[in-house]
Amino acid sequence: MEKYAVIVAGGKGTRMGNEIPKQFLLLKGKPVLWHTINAFAMAFADIKIVLVLPEAYLADGKQIEGEFPRIHIRIVAGGDTRFASVRNGLQLVKTDAVVFVHDGVRCLVTPGLIRRCYDETMVKGNAIPVIPATDTLRLITQEGNKPIDRNLVMMVQTPQTFMSNDIKAAFEQEYDSSFTDEASVAERSGVKINLVAGEESNIKITRPVDMLVAEQILGIN
Repeated sequence: MEKYAVIVAGGKGTRMGNEIPKQFLLLKGKPVLWHTINAFAMAFADIKIVLVLPEAYLADGKQIEGEFPRIHIRIVAGGDTRFASVRNGLQLVKTDAVVFVHDGVRCLVTPGLIRRCYDETMVKGNAIPVIPATDTLRLITQEGNKPIDRNLVMMVQTPQTFMSNDIKAAFEQEYDSSFTDEASVAERSGVKINLVAGEESNIKITRPVDMLVAEQILGIN
């Protein structure tokens, strides 16, 4: 079965307080996005990668692409929303395949998690990595707020992994503001979502402190 990774890095990362989008910040001497691509390259030598990038940073993506001469990489501009960016990336998936949709700034994803998502998808049709909530949670209501049983809540990660026919069909829907990830899009189209164990270290680089944490984790591995 062919494999595609649609790596979505179309955001500008304003919460980092930096003019350079977070996916291009250097981490251990390489752009954050380089580490993300490398994880997929290590997971599967035959994987095809679609990079979804901001229009103004397509040339930067080409530079990173040049560091992976053995991996088939194509680059496409993102859209105004994550939904639009993912849909742009999916348009380059032309064959039946397993499709990973991954946040470009989740650069600590491991080849093991990627392969686990692939194996689960081959058996159950999709795989959404999650980790348990560890903090106490409260739900905001019209009356105020109330506690939630955290044992009933999971925190969702990527790569969210699907059979190409399912995810491409799901993204033919009109955009809805409730679509916060690919699983919510697929579920709306009738796909039953299958959860798999994610990884605590699979963090999303959002704030400056996340870069410090990532450097420490990379230093250990």
